[in-house]
Amino acid sequence: MTAPNELRLLPWVGPEGKPCYLSTDDRDGYMSRLADNIEAVQLGTAAELLKHASETLDDQDAGPEDLRRLTEELTRALRDVLRVATSRGHLLAVSEPHHF
Repeated sequence: MTAPNELRLLPWVGPEGKPCYLSTDDRDGYMSRLADNIEAVQLGTAAELLKHASETLDDQDAGPEDLRRLTEELTRALRDVLRVATSRGHLLAVSEPHHF
């Protein structure tokens, strides 16, 4: 098992929006691969949404409801991407030796 400070933040939340963590020594295990795949989907969705956002902002006919929906979607995507970045940043910090 991994040490408590090496828990992986998973790309989904549990009940009541609380973060979920994975404790395993097997980075190729089922849950690790599932988390990797979900992170890839989340990052891909964010990239597509960024393109859509640029198009919407360039559209002179986009109304307040369009912009509100876009803002909600961007907020969800940003939350997901931030969780992925936090998780991967922690994994890098744990797996890479520190050189002083």
